[in-house]
Parts: sequence; structure tokens; C-alpha cells
Amino acid sequence: MKKIAIFPGSFDPITIGHVDIVQRALPLFDQVIIAIGTNSQKKYLFSLAERLALINECFKNEEKVITDTFKGLTADYANEKKSSYLLRGVRTSPDFEFEKTIAQLNKSLSPQLETILLVSQPQYSHVSSTIVREIIVHGGDVSPFVPAAIVAAIKAKQ
Repeated sequence: MKKIAIFPGSFDPITIGHVDIVQRALPLFDQVIIAIGTNSQKKYLFSLAERLALINECFKNEEKVITDTFKGLTADYANEKKSSYLLRGVRTSPDFEFEKTIAQLNKSLSPQLETILLVSQPQYSHVSSTIVREIIVHGGDVSPFVPAAIVAAIKAKQ
């Protein structure tokens, strides 16, 4: 049976920390699906189509990475994709507490679903999409925090 990991998130935008988590997970799984969750209540900096295109650009040379979108519960999406693994990155203690709670809820909803937490590397522990968006909105340089494709997309938007 194929080992498929779902890496869910909004990825608005994808950061070097996200990319690092995916790259570190690739030896562990046959396939990693970067799944962009949609939430009609949330305001995004990049459209869903832009986020998909940017993630595809970041992983264009990696055949084991697939991008997709989903609505609804992550556990339901994982079941639909026949995945038994959720992949999540943890940067801080509060992240761990939050992810632990979500992992336990997902396990209740789908007992075969295991959450794999990868601790961020120290050089990425301060990088978050929220902070990157804030820097973008205020015209700052995000090049140390995001892949080159994101920097190019931001310049094209401005």
C-alpha cells in the first residue's frame, strides 16, 4: 500500500519553512499531497489559483509532490485520498499544543489517521505565513522567508 501524506494548510503564501517540512518528509512517504484548504470566511493575500501555481512552481522538479485543494474536514479529505497520514510542522510550544489537539480530534473522526509532526529547523522557527503576509502588506522584503517564486509573484502583484 502506498504511503501518502497530506500536508494541509492555507499556504498564503508558502514559506521556506513549509518547503523544508515537505523536503524532509519526502524520504518517509511515497507521495506528499500539499492540500490547500479553502475557507470562505478568510481573506487571502493570494487567490487559490495563485497559491496552487506558486506551490507547483516550488515543487516542479519533485514527482512525489502533488498539490490539491479541499473544502471541509481534513480527516474527510484524507479518507477520500486514501491517506493514513497527516503531515504538520511545529515551530513553537503553542504550535505543538494546537497541533496535538487537532491530531486528537482527527484521530477521533478517523481512527486510522496518524498525524506526523516534524519540528521546524531552528533557522525557520520564526517564519510564518501570517508574519510574511504582514511584511508584504507593509512593503517589506520577504525574500529571506519565502521561495524565489513567491518573491517574483509579489513583485508582479505590486
